[in-house]
Amino acid sequence: MKNVLFFAGFLIFSLQAFAQEFTVSGTVTENGEPLEKASVYLRSTGNGTLTDENGNYELFLEEGNYTLVFSFGNQKTQKIVLDQDIQINMDLAGAEEALDEVFLSAVRVNQQSPITYSNLSNEEIEDRNLGQDIPVLMNYMPNVVTTTDAGNGVGYTGIRVRGSDATRVNVTINGIPYNDAESQGTFWVNLGDFASSVENLQLQRGVGTSTNGAGAFGASLNILTDSYNEEAQAEIANSVGSFNTFKHTVKFSTGLFNDHWAFAGRASKIRSDGYIDRASSDLKSYFLQGTFVDDNTLIKALTFGGTERTYQAWYGIDAETLENDRTFNPAGIYTDEDGNTRFYDNQTDNYSQDHYQLMWNQDYGSSWSSNIAFHYTYGRGYYEEYEEDASLTDFGLEPFISGGEEVNTSDLVGTKWLDNHFYGTVFSLNYQNTNWDVTLGGGWNKYEGDHFGEVVYTRFARNNDPYEPYYFNQADKTDFNLYGKANFAITEKLAGYADLQIRTVNYETDGLLDDQTRFLNEDSFSFFNPKAGLTYEWDNLNQLYFSYARAHREPSRNDYENGDPEPEELNDFELGWRHKSRSFQLNTNLYYMAYENQLVLTGGIDDVGAFIRQNSGKSYRLGLEVDATVRLSDRFTIRPNIALSRNKNVDFVSPFNGELVEYGDTDISYSPEIVAGNIFNYEPVNGLELKLLSKYVGEQYMSNVEAENSKLESYFTNDFNIQYNWENPWIFKEIVITGLVNNIFNEKYVSNGYYYTFDISNDDLPSGVQTLDGAGYYPQATTNFLLGLTLKF
Repeated sequence: MKNVLFFAGFLIFSLQAFAQEFTVSGTVTENGEPLEKASVYLRSTGNGTLTDENGNYELFLEEGNYTLVFSFGNQKTQKIVLDQDIQINMDLAGAEEALDEVFLSAVRVNQQSPITYSNLSNEEIEDRNLGQDIPVLMNYMPNVVTTTDAGNGVGYTGIRVRGSDATRVNVTINGIPYNDAESQGTFWVNLGDFASSVENLQLQRGVGTSTNGAGAFGASLNILTDSYNEEAQAEIANSVGSFNTFKHTVKFSTGLFNDHWAFAGRASKIRSDGYIDRASSDLKSYFLQGTFVDDNTLIKALTFGGTERTYQAWYGIDAETLENDRTFNPAGIYTDEDGNTRFYDNQTDNYSQDHYQLMWNQDYGSSWSSNIAFHYTYGRGYYEEYEEDASLTDFGLEPFISGGEEVNTSDLVGTKWLDNHFYGTVFSLNYQNTNWDVTLGGGWNKYEGDHFGEVVYTRFARNNDPYEPYYFNQADKTDFNLYGKANFAITEKLAGYADLQIRTVNYETDGLLDDQTRFLNEDSFSFFNPKAGLTYEWDNLNQLYFSYARAHREPSRNDYENGDPEPEELNDFELGWRHKSRSFQLNTNLYYMAYENQLVLTGGIDDVGAFIRQNSGKSYRLGLEVDATVRLSDRFTIRPNIALSRNKNVDFVSPFNGELVEYGDTDISYSPEIVAGNIFNYEPVNGLELKLLSKYVGEQYMSNVEAENSKLESYFTNDFNIQYNWENPWIFKEIVITGLVNNIFNEKYVSNGYYYTFDISNDDLPSGVQTLDGAGYYPQATTNFLLGLTLKF
């Protein structure tokens, strides 16, 4: 028997040893232009290569029958019988979208659409993915400004696009809404290390195309999570850095088995002390995915989420403290019984969020396909806060008699809770042929949220019964939309675009707020959002486009809590030119965004660091955006971008000193006139990549009245990124070593803050003056570093 096995093994080895090997080579193009880094691989194994800067590829394969996949976002396949050296040239113009990409085809655009957009690929994300949040990784995209509470990009982070804050940026993950239904914000702290599970993302500036969830008033961010892999693989990634920052990530993929099934997952932990004192973050997250794929069917079941615990850092500091002690954090400060200043150890924000998505894409042939997804998100958590000398009645506690005197205040610790459910469905039906690309789609989403607070400790007073809330209110929100959109050929060079959406929103609340006032609200809205545009192909290298889009947006929960807000209306005009050649790519566009009742940031914040907004009447944003990719040589590339804008409230009126004051045309808050960035990319040898990343943000006001105390100074920062890819060492497929030095020139800058006014006695002020103003600042980290090691199996 041993001899039989020996000779059988010897025969197999001999056949492999003497099997003939042939070459498959060629060029991959799009509309005749070479494509760099297009994928060419075998469908059966996933093994393949990437095209070089001239679009050329080369594979060495044994004699046999194969199916080659040519992919650059979209893909084409080619079956071959290999019995000699062959050359196959492939043009991907008009290629079908990869099945994974179809989940986003209803909310994404391409160069045939008259929409202003930028893409960020998985490879670009990996270059700097060392634990910082997705907004920070997007920092060098056109007209983007990022902020972080802790100062180093871990924990609570935010993004502004064209001066619009994160509540105005519509975010979808696999086409499913991610924005919090009530606050309309996006809290990446709940999804630590989510960038490690992102295949690619697209940022549409302006209104963009119709999408699910809250309307886009500054931008839309569409995220596609990891695709399934053809072959099994695993990855361990670790990084360490300044402020005791570390990230541990483990990923795996089974690859396709039985030709149809694949499973993948990720577990991550991120820990950082933060640049600001005690601004620590402890983030744990996961991602699990099961996939079924057939020739015309793709079904995915996903669950992902995370648990975060961060020390509060949303209070900011005043100008004097910024000058003398810029890392100071006033959160949790109190005076003990001996008169010593102390900080409460558990002044923390604690939250868990779990997402479930089930998605089914079906290709029916004959140009038809459909997509349907169901989703559910469960979020729950609280923040804990030490209150010194707090009014007992504000916390639902009774005053008491001590030493013959009534005591109305006490030091205490309170928690404020949020327990919510978000569920629904999104769907689309697509028809596509040579001249038409038509999508009908929509979504229905329901939010249910409970808000309540508890007193967990009092120094002097008698507490309520355990778990008895001192306030409770409930919110329900239903969002439904239907849309139809089409790209269509008018002539050989001219294409049209039309997009019509109907969206209805119903929002109801009832119960007590934390200040013991009743919060009763019932509001319904119906919005009609038309969009249209033209794209003109001047030649193979140049393209012009023009679009008009109308959008509406309902107020957020905070808007209702702080006043009697009106819904917003926006008319967005975009005029652009795209140039694309092998060594030079240019995107430039003019935009004019005219608002009615825009809810602009006042500069003020509430007790949990959320920004307060008010309707500003008429306002507009007018700007020019330019971004380019210049290939100076095979190893040296420059990627500059700049945005010049004018952002104005028209005939702005606001109260000051107890009277309404007409300020005329004023700058919109948090809207710098200049935002610029650049990336120098140099590859001195194969596998080694050096990048210098620069960002300039012009001065901006934190108020809408151009108060001098509300001005944030301009800043210019530079980061240095180095990455070395070592292929096939020892037992690994690849070892990746990454280094990132942020703010290499030690710039002391502030990217965010808040502005406030306060009243004091007339005796302390000049005659007739009743109000003073001030500002709070969120300083960002000086020079700091991150170093990472990734092992891929």
